[in-house]
Amino acid sequence: MIKSCGDIARVEYPLFQKEDGGSIPTSPLQFTINKISIRKAKELNQLWHSKLPIYETGFCEKARICFGALYEGIFYAIAIWDNPTARLLPQQTWLELKRMAIAPDAPKNTASRMIKIMLSIIKKDFPRITTVISYQDTEVHQGIIYKASGWKAVNYYAGGNWKRRKRPRPDLNKSFGPKIRWQKEISTGGN
Repeated sequence: MIKSCGDIARVEYPLFQKEDGGSIPTSPLQFTINKISIRKAKELNQLWHSKLPIYETGFCEKARICFGALYEGIFYAIAIWDNPTARLLPQQTWLELKRMAIAPDAPKNTASRMIKIMLSIIKKDFPRITTVISYQDTEVHQGIIYKASGWKAVNYYAGGNWKRRKRPRPDLNKSFGPKIRWQKEISTGGN
């Protein structure tokens, strides 16, 4: 049985390993990274995401693929991928990492390891995808996971809301601060 590893599960599994091994991973190499349902990804995002715990407002309602990092049947990280939010970006050949949330007791480098595995699965399962992107909220993150994974910072956005006169949108659960768009080419899009 897979456990969600929310607040209750963290009480059952202490943060520090016992001398005989314990059940807390000490390295991200111990994770199994698999596709998971959007329902499970949203549930865990709500527990762990640093700034945007709700994933069901405005344009963040669906996903093309979600992943979870598990160790001994317990989740330690999730990621949600979908088409780019910016409608002028290629919608069929690009994917955007919309959310990545990591449990507070996950080992160091969990994000980098997870990105590596996710990109290899995306290359295999989505051969038309040529480019992946993600937006770094500069108010809370430094972009270290993208730098460590070989992504390039390509655009800077000063921030602001998403409302437009012709397309009003609710601004619930949005980040309004400056952002950097990170991008990585992963293939030439061949079949």
